[in-house]
Amino acid sequence: MINLDEVYKYKKSFGFFSNQLTFPRKIDFHPREFEGAFDSSHPAFPYIKQYWEDMHEISLDDIQQVYTQTFDFDRDTNLYMTYFKFEEQKERGQMLAKLKVLYEMFGLKMPDNELSDYLPLMLEFLYAAEWQGDDRAEESLTLLIMVLEDGTYHMIQALERNKSPYFNLIKGLRETFKACVDESTKEGEQNV
Repeated sequence: MINLDEVYKYKKSFGFFSNQLTFPRKIDFHPREFEGAFDSSHPAFPYIKQYWEDMHEISLDDIQQVYTQTFDFDRDTNLYMTYFKFEEQKERGQMLAKLKVLYEMFGLKMPDNELSDYLPLMLEFLYAAEWQGDDRAEESLTLLIMVLEDGTYHMIQALERNKSPYFNLIKGLRETFKACVDESTKEGEQNV
């Protein structure tokens, strides 16, 4: 299960991840973006620090080109988290509907032109939604993070294979997810 306190602790980081996974703008690479979301104790810090340094070594035009090539034209690194598992199967539609209901349950209206499994949207939800104290939060966020972990698992393999500068960003995101898993659940899985 998910540790809701840990998820809440990393809300700013989820906002950072969401911004970095939308089409790059100059403002996305301002130092306050990084400094406001991470410190040296964050589980993703070494990966995000490397990502940040790598991105500052290339021009914004080059970053935009890499982004487009990586996330728009490579099937293995698309930003739709259920696509890897379901592609165009009926089950994907069912999961998209579940995710949309989940967002609405916590008061967030989805943009009409976006699918509910779009990675930046899912991360924006973790950043912006107010779910503390809601009895439905643990089960709902567990589902959401399971979808995110599953989708980013396939993505990170392709990013590593392609030597993409986005590898460290996704690695940092996955490390953040790991930190949000309840320790007793981790220990129980290891004992099986």
